[in-house]
Amino acid sequence: MTDAERVLWQRLRAHRLNQLGFRRQTLIGPFIVDFVSHKCRLIVEVDGGQHAESRRDVERDRWLGSKGYRVLRFWNSDVLRNCAGVIETIAGVVREVTPLPNPPPQGGRESIRPREDHT
Repeated sequence: MTDAERVLWQRLRAHRLNQLGFRRQTLIGPFIVDFVSHKCRLIVEVDGGQHAESRRDVERDRWLGSKGYRVLRFWNSDVLRNCAGVIETIAGVVREVTPLPNPPPQGGRESIRPREDHT
């Protein structure tokens, strides 16, 4: 992993971002992605300058998108200089794609008293 990937991994690992599990260096189809949350179908890539205007990355992102994944890309320098901003961006996307849990029936005000038997 690059220095930037290590920095970001420290913020994503062990369910540190909204209790969401991420895996690192994961094989999806023919590609190894930097970080992925399968639950959110979210891939996070941290790139150096060699990825600038990369047609291969565009094709790769298109293929991953066809499999239902959303790909976020950040430059190494952004992660190293503004990791908090990168994390906030990822958290915002996670909030967009993660549905809120259904509330309990009756808004959680169910009676726990046993029913009286009227015989």
